Amino acid sequence: MPSAVATPACKEWAVIVRALLAGEQILDVRKGGLREEGRHFDLQSKRLWLYPTAEHQKSELLKPAYRRWVDESIAAAPGEGDVRVDGWADVVKVATITDPDDLDKIAGKFIWTTDYAASRLSWKKRDPLWILALRVHRLLEPITVPWRDEYGGCTSWVELDGLPADPASVASEPALTDESFAARLQLTENDLPGKFEAP
Repeated sequence: MPSAVATPACKEWAVIVRALLAGEQILDVRKGGLREEGRHFDLQSKRLWLYPTAEHQKSELLKPAYRRWVDESIAAAPGEGDVRVDGWADVVKVATITDPDDLDKIAGKFIWTTDYAASRLSWKKRDPLWILALRVHRLLEPITVPWRDEYGGCTSWVELDGLPADPASVASEPALTDESFAARLQLTENDLPGKFEAP
């Protein structure tokens, strides 16, 4: 397998990656991590690997139906020193919001609690909250790569050594059918008319 990585990995809670891979949600929200340039989020790539992490995830920050996923994601994680990648995504639409009312309109479309989503919006008030609409694909066979110190910490983007340059070159299947994804995306765009744009 090639060691050069052309496609970056986006770090997200393991439970959110699971929700994306299961088709439970098509949205991710980003504000930027402490280790990012200027501590601001920026879309580095329209295609990304999904890097599940246990950093910061807490069951009480999820809607009740999904809280057990935190313990399940820890139990299902590979051995210490490994990162298991189960999927990838294309960013098909992007919105940036600053108004809590806009966040309320889409709060039912992800598994975080409304209060936690609002806390992401209010952190660094001058920066908008990025809403990424993702077309997610599950790998037919997960890929496990060794963990490195530089993958740790609060950052959105990581280049994981040992992954193929293009996720689409690996056998995978969409998390949702084309029809289901298109319908979900349309409903989301209807909730925030005029906010979503092509990346």
